[in-house]
Amino acid sequence: MNGGRGRAPGAGSPMLTSCSSQKMCSWVMSCCLALQHLAVQTSLLCIFHLLLLPTLPQEPPHAHTTSKLLARSLFACGISTVLQTTLGSRLPLVQIPSFEYLVPAMVLSSHLSPGASTDRNGTAMASTCLVPHCRDTGSWADSLQEVSGAVLISGLIQLVLGVSGVCGWAARHCGPMVLAPSLSIIGLSAYKEAAFFCSTSWGVALLLVLLAVTFSQHLQSCHLPFCAGPHAWEGTTEYSAPTLRTFSVLLPFAGVCIVCAILSYFHVPWESLDVTMAQLSWANSTSNAPWIHIPYAGAWRWPLLTARALAVGIAMAMGCSMNSVGCYVLCRRLLRAPRLPPHACNRGLCMEGLGSVLAGLLGSAGGTASSIANACAAGLTQAGSRRSVQVSALLCMVLGLSPRLAGLLTHVPLAVHGGVLCVTYAVAVGTGISYFQYTDIDSGRNIFIVGFAMFMALLVPRWFGMALAPLATGWVPLDLLFLSLLMGPVFLTGFLSFFLENTVSGTLEERGLLPEQPWKARAGDCHLHGERGEASQAYKLPAGLRRLLPSSCKAFPCCFLCPGSEEEEEGSCATEEGTAGPGEGTHLLPKPSSGELQPAIRPSQTDMPAWHTVA
Repeated sequence: MNGGRGRAPGAGSPMLTSCSSQKMCSWVMSCCLALQHLAVQTSLLCIFHLLLLPTLPQEPPHAHTTSKLLARSLFACGISTVLQTTLGSRLPLVQIPSFEYLVPAMVLSSHLSPGASTDRNGTAMASTCLVPHCRDTGSWADSLQEVSGAVLISGLIQLVLGVSGVCGWAARHCGPMVLAPSLSIIGLSAYKEAAFFCSTSWGVALLLVLLAVTFSQHLQSCHLPFCAGPHAWEGTTEYSAPTLRTFSVLLPFAGVCIVCAILSYFHVPWESLDVTMAQLSWANSTSNAPWIHIPYAGAWRWPLLTARALAVGIAMAMGCSMNSVGCYVLCRRLLRAPRLPPHACNRGLCMEGLGSVLAGLLGSAGGTASSIANACAAGLTQAGSRRSVQVSALLCMVLGLSPRLAGLLTHVPLAVHGGVLCVTYAVAVGTGISYFQYTDIDSGRNIFIVGFAMFMALLVPRWFGMALAPLATGWVPLDLLFLSLLMGPVFLTGFLSFFLENTVSGTLEERGLLPEQPWKARAGDCHLHGERGEASQAYKLPAGLRRLLPSSCKAFPCCFLCPGSEEEEEGSCATEEGTAGPGEGTHLLPKPSSGELQPAIRPSQTDMPAWHTVA
């Protein structure tokens, strides 16, 4: 996954060059990658709604209503994805309602319903009242209305965090000792959901996992004749893309769904659904759903803003902000892109906030956040393209306009969703572990910080999930706030590791903060001017928008959302001076382990990540 930059296109670099010379073929590749992103996004959206809707008071909504809810989420996620890739961080990140929205929403809905429900592990519980003085508001619609209010509040808070520069400041102070446990827990936090959905049919889930692992790892160098042909002006043949690795998620996803459809057609039993699973099944969900329904603010109900919604919204914003920063780092590392500057982090969080505000106004049950699963899928397939993500966003908006088409997505077998979680979130765990190489992991200080943060992040949510009434501060909104935060493993890991890393004394070498560390770029390092120039080019706003901005972005809030004039000049100079011919080195870098010098070869334009060059 961390292959050298000098490899041939398609062998180890994340870009796709097999169709770069033919416009039509490039669009074919982008559309196929967009379908792959849509498949992963569909699994996460279905998982979110399947786990949340049974926790609503009284009877869950009817099948055609769930199709409308899914359509509204798809529409909001599509718009948020376009904003993220165009005006936000500019990384090829798909937007979905993440698990950091699911846990607080389930806490709020279970507080409103004293009846039976399902916990986050999917197991049935006799009572889900996690705070004292639970009461029933009367219907699932009222509860969903209050959840939408919490989503709206979380979006507004994320906007404030992005505009004020808090997100970029926090990202700059997150070293390897914060990133390693945080990314690892982000991946491990989905193991319960993965096991829950895989249990419907372990054979189907294992088949998907086996195919994905085989295509992405064992057959990663297998080149099939896909969109290859001679150059009209060069007379040379263009290499084909590593098709099996590039579509190592889409091909297993589609193949397993086809196999399940064939088995169902011949009435071959392959799925075992218990009582809990039967309640989650969305059979015949498209029978009464309309073909066309244009979502707009207040079409269903306006979000309900209460003290409970405010408390849960704060927890949603804090958890999703930490998840998003981790997703930015994860995507950047998997695609071997330049280090993300603070202003790109701030813009990304602002766009996610706008998407969550839109989702709340549309009546969605979850906001929008960067998809860990899609970022991991891009790293697994080594195919990251901004254009393909934007095409998938357009497909989401089209599906969001048709609840009948959106309802068709609910016919995907539940075990397929579990298999997708197994394949994608495993990459996040491995990426987090890879950050330990930059620290002194033999240090007692580091061993304690990592072990304590990760263990408590898994222990505390489990304890609160098992306890009947663990919190009783005397004010219900405060109970909901603490409970929503303490049941989020990502928040606990990020908070504990950040606090201990910055309060427990340790040397820079011990913490992995030496200037020559390859993951860290400091201002003033001459050998990193080229990387800063690449970052300036990769994460800068579109040219048309930059012309509308003032020449010097020093006024609030532009100072936190776009690079200053000094940074732009430095980046442009670095780009000009750092350009070298193929095979030429421009600087000599000292190895971190010794004083020897080694050449640092800057990647040429063709070696830039596809998410930057293609778009």
